[in-house]
Amino acid sequence: MRAASSSPLLRPGLLDGVGVQAAPRSKLADACGALGATVTHVETDLLDEQATLAAVAGTEAAVLVVDAAVPFGAGGADALRVALDGAWSAVHARFAPEWEGKVVLVAPRASAGDHAVALRAGLENLARTLSIEWSRHGVRTTAILPGDESSDEEVAQVVAFLASSAGDYYSGCAFGMT
Repeated sequence: MRAASSSPLLRPGLLDGVGVQAAPRSKLADACGALGATVTHVETDLLDEQATLAAVAGTEAAVLVVDAAVPFGAGGADALRVALDGAWSAVHARFAPEWEGKVVLVAPRASAGDHAVALRAGLENLARTLSIEWSRHGVRTTAILPGDESSDEEVAQVVAFLASSAGDYYSGCAFGMT
């Protein structure tokens, strides 16, 4: 068993001036706000592609955080479809040939319910594929695969790390956590 972290690993002000957009609303992106980022939330049904496009387009956010664990909930085949399709809808809406930025895909824990492992694999595949397809546009994609014992705080710190300038060195990576 690991000891709980009593102090944050990342310094305050690390993300000053960085725009972060969370799709859907998630506590994970709020950690970026605590480090100085301007955080906005996509407040729409991610399966409604037109509404998602309208909510995402026109923002100056340099980082899109897609927390697929939120729509996945307790799992199931329908939840798998909603989470994967919603993640794609948000990522596709954010992409524009002139946009250079980062996409951070956050998967649910493996024990989150039926089909959680499939969702994790789908998000990892999406991150790896887009890192190749969109690299010529300056878009870097990563996936975070929390372990069953990973705390929300630990996952949020990895999100914030990837949103920082240190995250510029990663694309197509899947960060497995224990």
